[in-house]
Amino acid sequence: MVPRSLEIAGEINRVVTTFYRFANRTEAGKRLADALSGYTGRSDILILALPRGGVPVAYEVAKALSATMDLWLVRKLGVPGHEELALGALAGKSIRIFNQDIIDLLNIDETVIDGIVAREQAELERRNTLYRQGKAPPGIEGKTIIIIDDGLATGATMRVAIASLRQAGAARIIVAVPVGAASTCGKIGKEADEFICLHAPEPFYGVGQWYSDFSQTSDEDVLALLNNVTTNLGRTLYS
Repeated sequence: MVPRSLEIAGEINRVVTTFYRFANRTEAGKRLADALSGYTGRSDILILALPRGGVPVAYEVAKALSATMDLWLVRKLGVPGHEELALGALAGKSIRIFNQDIIDLLNIDETVIDGIVAREQAELERRNTLYRQGKAPPGIEGKTIIIIDDGLATGATMRVAIASLRQAGAARIIVAVPVGAASTCGKIGKEADEFICLHAPEPFYGVGQWYSDFSQTSDEDVLALLNNVTTNLGRTLYS
């Protein structure tokens, strides 16, 4: 696929609108790596995956670019009964972003939101303990970050990731995803320094629609991929 250019906030952002369904996250990662090939071998690059679905995608990119890979832990705040629809997202203990349009449209009570936040904060801390195994988060200050997920729907998770990376002192933030809603791509493109999306279909009903295999990525899958990067490439901050 040959990307067309989309002008957003003064940056040339590569977005493809042609119909395409990825076989799985591995194939999506390989295609995304092709679009990011200009960053191969650069020592200032740090690839960060949003767990869990972004990890197999980022793994393929890290392999192809000979880049260091790690995780950036954020959590989507899903609408009760429709968890794939984000009413917001959180990172760490202090950064939270809410999708007020969704909250108002569905008339979600504040006490319900508080309960969701508490639950997802606990899950964030569980993953931090499991994945990092006592090691510190990656150093962000002064680095060029390529932040990767398996797709963008509302963009809430990616927005909170960008905000937390800015707070951590990233020099430049590149958002790269295989697929995303066109309207969301426009918004994220304005918040990132560079934005790459291989497929921005409309109408867009969900990320999983654009994968033949969108089976859930497990904690075990995440740990295995991190171990593979350490064993085979020696380029993860967990080594």
